[in-house]
Amino acid sequence: MIAPAATIRSKDFSTGSAVSLAPGRNVLNLSYGMYATAGYSVNQIGWAPEERSIISYATTGSAVVSKAAGNDSVAVGGVTGGQQDYLDLALIGKQTAIFVGALSTNGTTANKAQLAWYSNYAGSNTLVQSHFLVVGVEGNKTGLYGTSFAAPIISGYAAIIGSKFTSATPVQITNDLLNTARTDTLANYNPAVYGKGEASLSRALAPVVIH
Repeated sequence: MIAPAATIRSKDFSTGSAVSLAPGRNVLNLSYGMYATAGYSVNQIGWAPEERSIISYATTGSAVVSKAAGNDSVAVGGVTGGQQDYLDLALIGKQTAIFVGALSTNGTTANKAQLAWYSNYAGSNTLVQSHFLVVGVEGNKTGLYGTSFAAPIISGYAAIIGSKFTSATPVQITNDLLNTARTDTLANYNPAVYGKGEASLSRALAPVVIH
C-alpha cells in the first residue's frame, strides 16, 4: 500500500507489439538497452513497435520513462566496444525520460556517496545532465548490482508521487523528481557525473501542491 494507486504490469520487449498505456498515469521502467554498431543516427534505426511507442510517450509526455543508464562506465550515449545504446540516444531531450545511474550506497551529508564503478554517468551533454538521477544500489547487502536495479527505484518513486498527487501529469512527476534531487549527499558533486543528483523521495513528496 505504499503506492496504492499503482498496478504493476510487465511486457516482453521482444513480442513485436507497441506498449499500451493504462488509464491514468503511467510509468515505464526500461532495464535494458538497444545496442548496435556505433556511428548511425537515431533516425536510421528501424525501431520495433515497443521502442517506437516508448520513445513517442517520452516525447509527448504521456508516461514517465525511467531508463537504466547502462553499466559500461561511459557517458550516456557513449561508445563501448564499438557499440552504442541507441535507445539512450533516442530518449535524450525527451521531456519525461529520466536516465538513472547507480551509486554504490545511499548518500547522506555525513557519508557522501560515489557513483558505482560500473555505472554510466551523465557526461557533458546538458540535455542528459538535466534528466539524469542517481540512486543507491547496495549490492553488498542484496547481491544485486547494475543500473537495471537503479531504474526501478525511480519508477517506484514516480508511482508513489502519482499516488499522492493524483492530478499530476507525467511531466509534473518527472520535473518533481528532477528538481528535488540532492547534491549535498554526493562526493565531489559534478553534473557531468551525477546529473541532477541523488533522487530524494521525501523531498519530492514534500510540496503541498505539485508544480
